[in-house]
Order: sequence, then C-alpha cells, then structure tokens
Amino acid sequence: MNNHFPIRRFSTLIDSVKVKANSLKPFLDGNSRGRNWKPIPIPFRTVPEARGQDLDFVNVAHSHLIHSDWDKLNSLSTHLTQFRVKHILLKIQKDHVLSLEFFNWVKTQNPSSHSFETHSMILHILTKSRKFKSAESVFRNVIASGSLELPAKLFESLLYSYRICDSSPHVFDLLFKSFAHLKKFRNATDVFCRMKDYGFLPTIKSCNTYLSSLLDLDRVDIALSFYREMQRCRISPNVYTFNIIINAFCKLGKLEKAVEVLREMESMGFSPTIASYNTLIAGHCNKGLMSLAMKLKNSMGKDGVHPNVVTFNTLMNGFCKEGKVHEANKVFNEMKALNVAPTTVTYNTLINGYSQVGNTEMSNRLFEEMSKNRVKADVLTYNALILGLCKEGKTKKAAYLFKQLDKEKLCPNAATFSALITGQCVRKNSDRAFQIYKSMVRTGFHPNERTFNMLISTFCKNEDYDGAANVLNDMIDTATVPDSDTLSDLHNGLCQCGKTQLAMTLFKKLEDRRLVPAGFDILKVRPENAEQT
Repeated sequence: MNNHFPIRRFSTLIDSVKVKANSLKPFLDGNSRGRNWKPIPIPFRTVPEARGQDLDFVNVAHSHLIHSDWDKLNSLSTHLTQFRVKHILLKIQKDHVLSLEFFNWVKTQNPSSHSFETHSMILHILTKSRKFKSAESVFRNVIASGSLELPAKLFESLLYSYRICDSSPHVFDLLFKSFAHLKKFRNATDVFCRMKDYGFLPTIKSCNTYLSSLLDLDRVDIALSFYREMQRCRISPNVYTFNIIINAFCKLGKLEKAVEVLREMESMGFSPTIASYNTLIAGHCNKGLMSLAMKLKNSMGKDGVHPNVVTFNTLMNGFCKEGKVHEANKVFNEMKALNVAPTTVTYNTLINGYSQVGNTEMSNRLFEEMSKNRVKADVLTYNALILGLCKEGKTKKAAYLFKQLDKEKLCPNAATFSALITGQCVRKNSDRAFQIYKSMVRTGFHPNERTFNMLISTFCKNEDYDGAANVLNDMIDTATVPDSDTLSDLHNGLCQCGKTQLAMTLFKKLEDRRLVPAGFDILKVRPENAEQT
C-alpha cells in the first residue's frame, strides 16, 4: 500500500469528521467535556454464551491454564476454535500475564483459532494493564500481515469488543501510534479520524510520534496540516511538539514562522530547550543568515539555555560553507573558552573549511591539536586534509596520508579517491588520475559527476581524447550526465583529430540513454551533419 498521500487526501479525511473540534476531549487531559460533545456511542457486542461441549472445553482448558499444566493443554490444542479461544480469554482477562501466555500458545499450536476478535481481546487486556510494549508488539505483528482491509477491520474489532473487555481508550491511541511508528500515514490518519468520531483523541506523545515520522520522510506539508488539526481539537502540545513544528518550518525555509512558534511556545509557559535553539540556528545557517544565527545563539541565555557542542558545530559549519573560516575560528575559540569540549565533528568542520580555502597549514595545525587533545580522527578528517593538499598539487603528502588510513584501521571512501584524483588532475597527470579512478572502481566506489567531468577535462587538456572517450563511456554506463562544456571540449577535440565517427558513436549512446546535458547541441553530432562538422 502506498502510504504517501497528498495533503488534499488528509484534508478530505479531516473534513469527513463532523464532530466539532472544541467539543472533543483528549482522553489524557482530564475528564471535562464540552457542552456540545456528541460522540457516536460506542457499540456493544456480546459473545454468545458457551454451551454444551464448548462450555466443557472452556472450563477444562481454564483449569489447566491456571494450574500451568501445559502438557494437558497441548493435548486439547486440536480442538481449539475461535469461539472457544474468545471465551477462555474473557475468563482470564484480569491476569494479563496468563492471557498473553495463552494467546501466544494458541498462535503456536493452532494459529487458525485466532481472529481479529481474539487479537482485539488480547490488545484490550494488555492496554488496560498498561503493558503497552507488549500490546504494540501484537499490533505490529497484525499490521505486518499487510492486508488492505486490515486497518478498518482492526479498528472495528477493537470498537465492538471495547465494552465487553471493559477496556481503556489507550487501545486506540496505541493503534494510531503503531501505524505512525511504521510510517503507514494513511492508516494512522484514518484511525485518527475514526477515533474522533467516537470521542477519543490520541495522546500528545502519539501525535508527536506521527509528526516526527512525517518529518523523517520530509512530508512537512502533512505534518503542518496535522498540527493545525491538533490545535482545532485542542490537543495540548508539549515542548517536543513545538520543537518538531519549529523543525518543520525550518525545513521549508520559513524561518520567520519558526521563530513565531518559539514565541508561541514561550507565551504558553513552555521554556525553549537547547533543541529548540539548535534547530532554529541550523535553519538560519542553511540559508546563510549567519548574523541572525549568532543573535539566536546570544539570546539563549535569557531562557536559561546554554549553547552546547551541537550549537557551536552548526555555527562553524555555517561560516565555513560561506568561506568565512576566520569567523568559524572565532566561534571555535569561544567554544573552548566556555569549556565546551570539541569533538571529531568540530575539528572536521574546521579542517575542511581551511582546506577548501587553500590554507593547509592551518588544517595541519588543527589536526595536530586534535591528536594532542586525544580527539580521534576519522576518515572524514583525512579526506579533508587530503583534499586540501591535492588542491595545492601536493600529491606526495596526500599519498602519505592515504597510507596512514590503513595504519589507523580506517577505510577510504569515494570522497578519499575523488580527492586523490583531484590532486592528479591539478598536476595535469591524467594517466595517474585514471589509475586511481580504476582503483576506486575496483574498491566498489564510483565517482560523482564532478570527478568524472574533471577527469575528462584533464584528458582533453592533454589532448588524449581516447582516454577522455573511455571515461565518458564509463560515465554513460553509470547513467551520469556529463557537463555541457566538458562534452563540447571532447567533441571538438575528437573532430579536430579526425575521430568524428567516435564522437558520433558516443553522442548517439548519450542520446539513446537520455543523458544529453541541457544546453548541448546534439544536432551538430548527428550523421547528417557529419560532413559539415
């Protein structure tokens, strides 16, 4: 089932519920009810009395159960029916441990004796006893069956057995939460709407689970729509809810809205947390609004919150992305002055920042400081150092660091090889760059678009158009779109050295695979234009 549904679908589901939002009662927020609260009455469905052989079986099985005589029970397993299992569960429902043992035994001995009703009964028993983890495990097993009709049937079964089991509203909350955990958003929304029909609302904890799951899959639109519905239903948010919504607006780039949520949070008597500020700061850094990000960091104290390592790392990363490594270093010094211990991420951010602007001397100093402070370097540390050296054409020093990876029991990744290829390309050593590229592929990595284009460009500068053509063939095989300018250089070079036919073959492959870059004139390499070319 496709659980990613458009916001219009969510609105339709919400609109289908006619109960007024302000008349619903969140079942964890006290017992007060609005004057116009008119939920649909919960239906009552009884289980027919057990008679004759059914009654005898239930009584005998019950006796064996309470005496833990499982051997005698095993001999009865072939005579189990759904009807008998329901009656036994009703007799032992006050003992949730025994009930779960019996339920699992039936599942092992005679699984066909289970039904939606028996599953609903054990769920009622467990949630009433506040054994939520066990109940959630049962929910997950039922949901895992994948039946399209399951969500509606399960809700109905829980509803009809609710009163006979003298259950708790937590059972519906747990169903909603389980669907949210499993990222089955359509099902979670259906349950939410049906709960409202009968006057039940999920706990704020379950709502937060739903909101978080939506954000994990970047369904920010649905998350904000659901949050508005929570407000209409007067489900009281908590700090975690506000942090999720701040994050949602930051993901959308609506930073003013995110700040408004922070102010709303404060007006409702909640104190913003470190997570609230770190999320806002990250949002501003992602937009390059570093002065505002710094203002947010400086205003944390008024709420009794102090910046932590995540705060400083985020700010340093923001400055480094803008090329403002001097400002990043100021933040680093402030961090140390406040006795906030730098981490591997801290050093990696700064080392990479300095390497990007060509200051390998400062990168090396930071690396030495890192070792002195016993902060363990990882492959990202070495990648940043190697890239900095390679950009300056210092390939021997880069190769030495590459060998150090093995000594430190660190595995190189695609970025490591790409950095080494960059170094050889800077030195216009296309053959050596190609050898490293082949080693990269043998190790199981593939270059990205930038590295491929750099390789082709270096071959072209060395007028080795056959080598460039080989790289382009590999690029086509990995379905990577080449850069338009690089492709033009290769085409012109091939044509100038009399290899028009090879150019035509390559560009025909590009056209067939739909890999022709925007802005490249494919017409000039078609057969009918070959003579003109």
